Formats: sequence, C-alpha cells, structure tokens
Amino acid sequence: MARATKRMVGPEVPPPVGRLRLGFPVKVMGRPDLKSNDTRRWQADPHLRVSLEYLDAIFGYLGRHGIDMYRMSSDLAPYATHPDMPQFHTMVRDSAADLAAVGARARAQGLRLSFHPSQYIVLNSPDPELVRKSTADLLSQAEMLDLMELGPEAVMVIHVGGTYGDREASNARWVETFHGLPEPVRRRLVLEHDDIRFSASDVLWIHQHTGVRLIFDHQHFLCLNPDRLDMGETVRRILDTWPEDVRPKIHFSSPRTELRELKRKDRKTRKVKTVHVAPIWTGHADYVHPFEFMGFMRSLTDREFDVMIEAKAKDLALIRLRPDMLRYAPEVAVRFGLDLAETARLDAEEAGVIAESTAVPVPAEGDSLADEAA
Repeated sequence: MARATKRMVGPEVPPPVGRLRLGFPVKVMGRPDLKSNDTRRWQADPHLRVSLEYLDAIFGYLGRHGIDMYRMSSDLAPYATHPDMPQFHTMVRDSAADLAAVGARARAQGLRLSFHPSQYIVLNSPDPELVRKSTADLLSQAEMLDLMELGPEAVMVIHVGGTYGDREASNARWVETFHGLPEPVRRRLVLEHDDIRFSASDVLWIHQHTGVRLIFDHQHFLCLNPDRLDMGETVRRILDTWPEDVRPKIHFSSPRTELRELKRKDRKTRKVKTVHVAPIWTGHADYVHPFEFMGFMRSLTDREFDVMIEAKAKDLALIRLRPDMLRYAPEVAVRFGLDLAETARLDAEEAGVIAESTAVPVPAEGDSLADEAA
C-alpha cells in the first residue's frame, strides 16, 4: 500500500468573501454520459488515471454551470487497497503527476473537493482486521488529496460506524482508534452524525475527545435527536469544530414524501398484489424542498459555510434550487453569489438541463402521452 505524503498546499482558490458554495456528490445526472470513475472489473486492468480523465470532464461540466463544490467517487482508484491484488497497490503513487495536474485545475477553477468513503469504512469495529482495512482505504484517499495538493477544505467524511450493542462503548472505541490513525488520515478526516445510530450529541462527544472536525446534516438531525438539542445551537457548535481559517460545510437534503407503490406477494394467496407504502423519512427526496432550505439558511445569517446538496437528483437539484432561491428568497440567494439579474439565465439553464435529462420519449403510433404519464 502506498504511503500518504505530507504534501498539502493551501488554501484552495477561495470564493469571494461571504459567497457560499453549493455542491453535489459523484454522479452527474445532467450528463449521464459523464462517468465518475473507472468501473471496469480487475480483469480489464482499471486504473486511477482513467478515473482522473473522467474527473477532468466532470470539472468542465461544473465550470460551465458555475458549480464550485463536488464530492468525488470513493472508488476513484479501483482496487488500490485490495489485499489480494498487489498489482494495484502502487496505483496512487504511480499517478502522482496526474493527480497534481487534476488538483491544479481544481484550484484554478476554485473547486472544493471531498471524498465520502463507503459505509464499509468502520473505525469503531471490535474487529481489528476491519479497522485495519478501513484505515488502509482512508490512507489511500488521503494520499490522493495530498498529491492533488489540496488545502484543508478537502476532507474525507465518514460516519461513526456500528453500535455493536453498546453505543457508548462504540463511541469510546472510535476515539481510541482515531488517536492511532496515520497523520494524513487524522488531518483529512471529518465525522458526520447519522439518522439511525449516532446523533449530533454522539459526534460532539467524540469531538471533545479527539478534536476531529464535524459535519452537520440537516435531515439526519431531524431524524435522530434523542437529546432534543436545539437545531440552531447545534449547528453553531458543529461549525465551531472547524478552524477559523477553514470554511466548514454542511449536508442538506429533504425527505421523500411521495406515496410508493410496491409489488408484494400475499402470504395467504401467494399472489402478487400492489400495495401502497408510506414514505420513510430517512429517505432522500429527488430535489430539495426550497422553503425548508431557505428557512434553514435564514436562521444562520451569522455564519459562513458551504452546502453539499444530497438530493437524489444531484446536480439537477442544485440547478433547480438556485432560481428557486432568487424567486422566493433573494436575500438567501445573494449569499451564494446569485443576483436577480441572473434569474432569466438560471431559469433557462434549469429548463435546458432538466428537460434534456428527463425528456419524455415520443410515443409510438397508437400510444398516448396520457398513457405514458400514467
């Protein structure tokens, strides 16, 4: 496994003072042809360099649409830490020049980049082998950020992990593991509370014992807040875990509200039937509820932070949200560098990108659009 370097220049080219950034994760819905990483199986010899070519094309899309924050795929370097495939273990180190070039473009473009390693990265597991593998993956991703020469805003966001029947002991085990992590990992790591296991109270306790930076997630906070913490106070406490010279970021999404229809087999008759299923509030909606987002932003006019949009429609949700802000809350829009004079352009951008990505197919003769919509 390649050893992460200590190279880190910074900060990245910042946005104008006071202008907050909006970002989205990984998949580009507005351009389905843009791949986020090399997904070929090991037999085809996939490589980080291929992923970086894909990433360069995504940077072009981000620049055309004025998007200046992006979460990269956690699979950017395929099989780089796979224990049974040593042929891939030097991939990151061998791609140092390519990573430096991509990082230079990101800095020139003012892009804030990050990773969100998968749910299989667990630092509080009682199984030392799982912790070792998790640490190896984190070290590889930290090395990529370092070789890109990105500043301290470029982070790796993870969750606490599993409760293993004892949440407090699991919190303590995370703290113990953190202190033994390699320096590049500790420097890049950021911890996020989740929606079913570890609340904002848990990660604030962990911060007190480690100093790790924290991420506030709006939907997770609403789903899991057993201590009934005040949202405004909690957001500020979490933002305060970041150094003064590094801008924090938060995650924002809205819950799915639509009624779902599912096909299920009746246990008695064994026949398949359609059932109506209520939404699960932990599920992310395709788009961001604009009024919910604007209300949240109005409650935090005293702080600066970037916002990662975690809606299922990804970039389309971001592109839709910007004209919504101008239309309904221009005082919020201006914080993201948007101006009322841009309303027509952003409306046209939304109509063009979203209509192009979600175009209704032309019905065959004898069909009707009503049937297609139904």
